[in-house]
Amino acid sequence: MESYRVAVVGATGAVGQEIVSILEERAFPVGQLIPVASERSRGRTVSFRGEEIPIEPLRPGIFEGVDYVLSSAGSFVTAQIAQEVAAAGAILVDNSSQFRMEPEVPLVVPEVNGHALRNHRNIIANPNCNAAILAVVLGPLHREYTIRNLFVATYQAASGAGNRAMTELQDETVALLQGRPHRNTVIPYQYAFNCFLHNTELMDNGYVAEEWKVINELRKILEVPDLPVNVHAVRVPVMRSHAEVIHVEFGSSPSVNELYDLLGNSPGVAVFGSNGWDAAGLGPTPVGVANTNDVMVGRIRRDHTSEHHYDIWITGDQLRKGAALNTVQIAEMLLPVSTCCV
Repeated sequence: MESYRVAVVGATGAVGQEIVSILEERAFPVGQLIPVASERSRGRTVSFRGEEIPIEPLRPGIFEGVDYVLSSAGSFVTAQIAQEVAAAGAILVDNSSQFRMEPEVPLVVPEVNGHALRNHRNIIANPNCNAAILAVVLGPLHREYTIRNLFVATYQAASGAGNRAMTELQDETVALLQGRPHRNTVIPYQYAFNCFLHNTELMDNGYVAEEWKVINELRKILEVPDLPVNVHAVRVPVMRSHAEVIHVEFGSSPSVNELYDLLGNSPGVAVFGSNGWDAAGLGPTPVGVANTNDVMVGRIRRDHTSEHHYDIWITGDQLRKGAALNTVQIAEMLLPVSTCCV
């Protein structure tokens, strides 16, 4: 079997660690793994196929001979390395927002618009974590019933802000339970036992940057540039996995059972329990989907105010389908069929 040299940039971060794990889990044909991080990570290793592989600091020439660069190191780093990756003849699959809205750069969720990879020019963008999770569910719904209008409320876990935010939530929770003061350094508000507007930049139009990203990225992924989309993003004190409430208007009036049937047979989607519920009347939860690949759907209901409007509750692991898994799936689609994965 043909194998490839794969560099993982940001290999010590939450998403980078997950990418390495998923490459092994899905038997991606890695001939050599090159874990890359900042100088601060010098001396650390990552585990891959039973070996401890030393981290390599980012440096000129590190991508020579590399086939795929899977990056989760942020926009600043992506802007620095993009030309070097291209000069090395490698393909960059990037988790940052640096290139997502560039017209010539495909923004891809493989289950929804994998065909967009045909036109890549060595850079493929991985969507915002919420946009990826949402698109897996909205893609088949739009193809079958045509989405006319969309409102989404997101409930976002600490994992979306990385390892340091997850540790901070844990430490702050313990401190508050013990009656001790705690000074946050990652999230600028009390995070434990609290929820608040997503802490990205507040824009002149009243949206925060996170909301505006999801709006525009969903339009690009679904290939409907004028789709009416509204998003309200909230951080909640959950360690891992995001949840979303979707309020959608279709061009027709399918039954709730038809929606469950469609989504239950769509790749990357799983219907929770028996038509969205378990025996206790509970729908899917962030805790229940942590470390899993599918986006879980529950509690589909017809809006009693309009026959074309529906409410849907979904949850998905932000570190996997929202980031690392989607990145590896993109790389898999670029491989010859004979060398592709489990």
